[in-house]
Amino acid sequence: MAAFSLERRVALVTGAGRGLGRAIALELASWGVQVAVNFQHNAASAAAVVAEIEGAGGIASAVRA
Repeated sequence: MAAFSLERRVALVTGAGRGLGRAIALELASWGVQVAVNFQHNAASAAAVVAEIEGAGGIASAVRA
């Protein structure tokens, strides 16, 4: 039986620019998930999370919605 894997999956994490959403986005990225970092107002904090994920070798993008 194959082990459970999240690699090559995509997750949209709302409020990912700060707090709990940020922590969830970073954790998912550490599991190989491609993360859409959702934000409403603070593009800079979302960009910082994207940079942190990409700096660790992950794939992420900021999405305003």
